[in-house]
Amino acid sequence: MGVAHYLSQPPLPEVPGRRREGMARRPRGRAVTGAVLSRGVHTAAIADIAYQNKTVIYDLLFKVSAETLTTIAADPKHLGARVGITSVLHSWGSAMSHHPHVHMIVPGGGISLDGERWVACRPGFFLPVRVLSRLFRRLFLEKLIAAHKAGRLKFFGNHAALTNAQAFAAYLAPLRRAEWVVYAKRPFGGPQAVLAYLSRYTHRVAIANSRLIACDRTGVSFRWKDYRADGRDRQKVMTLATGEFIRRFLIHVLPHGFHRIRHYGLLASGTRADNIARARKLLAVPAAQSETADTNCAEANEPKPPAHPCPCCGGRMVIIERFERGSSPRHRPAASPIVIRIDTS
Repeated sequence: MGVAHYLSQPPLPEVPGRRREGMARRPRGRAVTGAVLSRGVHTAAIADIAYQNKTVIYDLLFKVSAETLTTIAADPKHLGARVGITSVLHSWGSAMSHHPHVHMIVPGGGISLDGERWVACRPGFFLPVRVLSRLFRRLFLEKLIAAHKAGRLKFFGNHAALTNAQAFAAYLAPLRRAEWVVYAKRPFGGPQAVLAYLSRYTHRVAIANSRLIACDRTGVSFRWKDYRADGRDRQKVMTLATGEFIRRFLIHVLPHGFHRIRHYGLLASGTRADNIARARKLLAVPAAQSETADTNCAEANEPKPPAHPCPCCGGRMVIIERFERGSSPRHRPAASPIVIRIDTS
């Protein structure tokens, strides 16, 4: 399934400087002035598979959602342009339940397939959600079955039987007929609000400290939003046993080395700078002043290489004495006052 929000005006993100900063550390108000936010959401059946195969399923969610968007956007029947995407993975709902989905921020247009002009989306419309839904469903299920055939999926407990190919195909059969909903609309608060929302979760797992109300040996209480309710009834308090709270929290710890933020299309890392420069030229938008300042600041803040690097580790070597060839140094290192004992038992 999928959800999408969009904002149509197309000026582009600035080229990030060389600093290793996440989205949360970049100033919120200057990244984009127009964007599309889309979000792919799994059915419960897929979420159950993801629970036991996080790396494979989360990676599929990233790649398939990006492939779907870039394919439909490049189709001349729709936008006919190459678009850029920044995707952010979330795996939780407000109650810390397992709810894996990807938010995608996309400029409201793209560079034409011949690279000669900027193609803006129509006012109030980006791409047909039904077409996106059908393609996403087909691609995701195809790649999921391929991962199963390649032996990349593992199953335990109640899902152990899904190791069998026929059982797995039967498990997925209802999903081929189900509607995988894609939702598209303009963000209520504009692009700055979208970036501010996503920035809060790029370096945080599942819950903010500000939502915690009380905790002791028996349980943890926290605020959560019930989106099925309206008005004041939406804000609620949940109390979980301590063990259950820890279990829900650990569900959302990503596999080692897994990247929560990824870029595709025009914003892919290898060609991002050139693509943004080209888009700015097509839009007659001058390069932002802060872009040059960011790059210069980043270069100034980078540590200079040591004058005498260690040939082994590259660290800085300190010269304590110089002496002629054939002579003995006068300096003798002091004995270490620390006795190191190694227990080999």
